[in-house]
Amino acid sequence: MSESEPAPKLFEAREPVFPKRVTGRFRNLKWVLLGSMLGLYYLLPWIRWDRGPNLPDQAILLDLGGRRFYFLMIEIWPHEFYFVAGLLIMAGLGLFLFTSALGRVWCGYACPQTVWTDLFILVERWIEGDRNARLRLHRQKKWDLRKVRLRLTKWFVWLVIGLATGGAWVFYFADAPTLLYDLVHLTAPPVAYITMFVLASFTFFFGGIAREQICIYACPWPRIQAAMMDEETLTVGYRDWRGEPRKRSEEVKAGATQGDCIDCMACVTVCPVGIDIRDGQQLECITCALCIDACDEIMEKTGKPRGLIDYLAVGDEASEKAGNAPRQIWSHILRPRTITYTVLWALVGLGIVFALFIRPDIEMTVAPIRNPTYVTMSDGSIRNTYDVRLRNKTGEPQLFGLSVAGDPTLQVELEGHDKVVVSVPADTSLLQRVYVISSPDSAPSLGEATKFRLWVEDMSTGERAYKDTTFNGKGN
Repeated sequence: MSESEPAPKLFEAREPVFPKRVTGRFRNLKWVLLGSMLGLYYLLPWIRWDRGPNLPDQAILLDLGGRRFYFLMIEIWPHEFYFVAGLLIMAGLGLFLFTSALGRVWCGYACPQTVWTDLFILVERWIEGDRNARLRLHRQKKWDLRKVRLRLTKWFVWLVIGLATGGAWVFYFADAPTLLYDLVHLTAPPVAYITMFVLASFTFFFGGIAREQICIYACPWPRIQAAMMDEETLTVGYRDWRGEPRKRSEEVKAGATQGDCIDCMACVTVCPVGIDIRDGQQLECITCALCIDACDEIMEKTGKPRGLIDYLAVGDEASEKAGNAPRQIWSHILRPRTITYTVLWALVGLGIVFALFIRPDIEMTVAPIRNPTYVTMSDGSIRNTYDVRLRNKTGEPQLFGLSVAGDPTLQVELEGHDKVVVSVPADTSLLQRVYVISSPDSAPSLGEATKFRLWVEDMSTGERAYKDTTFNGKGN
């Protein structure tokens, strides 16, 4: 390289993407999903659900202080985290299912990054105008009064959306009306303000500034999706056998027959990540199908059949090129791979529902005290100590009775109680110190570890639960 030549750039500076407004069936579907998902996100914390006295009446609540997760009539305790794990497994299988069937349809329609970016672009379009107006404003070097006013107005609305997003998130962790009152009167816990402003900042940056850069560079899913897709996967594609050569290409200028593509660039100007789908399947494509709407509109205006850009499979594209009719969409979706994902997804869901229905209203955990392992009493009896946690999942206080099975020489005593019955408040757990004592004449014959079963019984309903543990003696 000569000294006069400029040094090559290590990277190309980002050119902001300003998608053009488009109408059509896929854009309408995205509007419906956007409104539904944002509505659910912002409104769910305000829905009330009557669970009885002394229990929160918020339909969905992650009560970290009470260590409880409430979802309508379902209540998840800390030791039941396997339900949450099951939901995460279902989410993963669902993502695999939709990707194998329809490519990155999650990214194009339901990903939070896509939803909030769509909302931010909508605000930008309302304030600054459609694509050409926004491009002119972006390329305007001089910051006159109009540009400052438009930018400040846009950023202010984005910030309000970000604050609403962060605020809605913290409402899921506390009673929403109470927390809103505390936030307004500046009496809420500091962690609520910190969480709210951190999420507002990320929402502002991801949805308003970074936009497609998150999908292209930060998100790992574009790299993973290739393993989930095959030649039967439906994804947005361009029928080059029908569209080429384009109107402006050298082949047409030389007198060759023109394809249906008139090179209007409509598919490019509406793309939220700024790619040209005619160049083939690309990592950046989020399968939002807005290019389909744009191209179909142009085809109608030029009197050509719709579908130049459409949902295609690799196998179908080759078959159509040979002159065969396209296959039905269900032939791509209902195939062994997607059916397997669906069956696995359904089995996990049925397992979660089954576990919810069979879980008991009372539970217990037993933790032997190991220091010391046993105590020799003045009358020669041996005493072991246990910490027993009793869980009452009903909406009313209950009396729980404890007993021992497995060795008739063992007896139970409760610390702080004359009887072996303890009252456990409604919908809570109680840690009770329990003593298991051997009779004096049987103590010398007990082995170093004698197994027994500790029972707990709901005195009003008769429902029982148990845990197996060991009694430590002197040995022979």
